[in-house]
Amino acid sequence: MKAETFDKERIHHLNLARLKKGGEKFEVAIDSEKAMAFRKGAISDVRDCLEAEHIFSDAKKGSLASEHDLQRLFKTNDPLKIAAVIVQEGEIQLTEAYRKKQVEDKMRRIIALIHRNGVDPKTHLPHPLTRIENAFAEAKAHVDPFLSAEEQMSKVVKQLQVVLPIRFELKEVTIKIPPEYAGKAYGSIKEFGRMVKEDWLGDGSWLGTIEIPGGLEEELYDRINKITHGNNQTSVQVK
Repeated sequence: MKAETFDKERIHHLNLARLKKGGEKFEVAIDSEKAMAFRKGAISDVRDCLEAEHIFSDAKKGSLASEHDLQRLFKTNDPLKIAAVIVQEGEIQLTEAYRKKQVEDKMRRIIALIHRNGVDPKTHLPHPLTRIENAFAEAKAHVDPFLSAEEQMSKVVKQLQVVLPIRFELKEVTIKIPPEYAGKAYGSIKEFGRMVKEDWLGDGSWLGTIEIPGGLEEELYDRINKITHGNNQTSVQVK
């Protein structure tokens, strides 16, 4: 039976999942993020990750797979059952533009996470964003377009540590705020991390200790100083 054709102009710009089986090639058009979620079990209905409920022999040409080949190799003509197999077992194909965007987005997220949580072991201060960006280029760090920034964080940091010393640490900052600023400052301070202990003193002052990611220390001080006009007391301990 001659294969049907589909809107190849639309399919040409979509990401694909591809599976070779019995000497034949089968493809489905996908949302790649959702396809990966389907593989991990986060999405249960394959329809949620499909851009079209069709099985292709060559998606870029718009050629649909023949029903004969589908029945022979998958023992069914149900496109959703076949699509589930292709997405689960096949290779995810991304357009070059989409792949580039995914890598760039995840690189920016990783840089932000390192800046927030990591510090220079010598100074205990966060690395500037530009320094982290330069380290990516110098180390030729690989970012996987299929994994979230959090999932590949540890692997990428190891690549960067060849050219940039990075240590992830927590700090406990003890803060005393005078009564005229205590109410306003308290809400802002809580946004930075986990409150270890706190107390409202007899004169209305607030005294507390908060656990924060190492890279947020300077940002915390800037926020407190802005609210209190520099009228506060702080001390820090690296955990």
